[in-house]
Amino acid sequence: MEGMNVDQWMAHEAQNEWEVMMKKMAVFHDKHNFEENNGHDMGYRIALTVEELGELAAAVTKGKPLADCAEEMADILLLLMGHSLAMEIDLKAAFESKYAKIMQRPSRQGRLGLRVTEYNPEDE
Repeated sequence: MEGMNVDQWMAHEAQNEWEVMMKKMAVFHDKHNFEENNGHDMGYRIALTVEELGELAAAVTKGKPLADCAEEMADILLLLMGHSLAMEIDLKAAFESKYAKIMQRPSRQGRLGLRVTEYNPEDE
């Protein structure tokens, strides 16, 4: 699932909405010169993602307006797209592959809600 780097996305002629979105992310990364300024370091990027997940959790648990929750979700999506740029991963292909797998899995009731996972507690 090899993807493209920032320069390749910038030169790419987008063929669909996903590619338009990825190209926008490449423009953003290029504008701020992320690659040369530690912005592609995955340790740093994961820390940012954890921070944004916390902000989403706070928005949900505090009952903030849906617009606030949507903005936090967008932050997470933008970061994930940026992760794929930094790692040169084809995120759409990874999504499609994972989606095909999870559609084959059964759901299980966990303590906190429904799960769709390969984990089987009986295997422990």
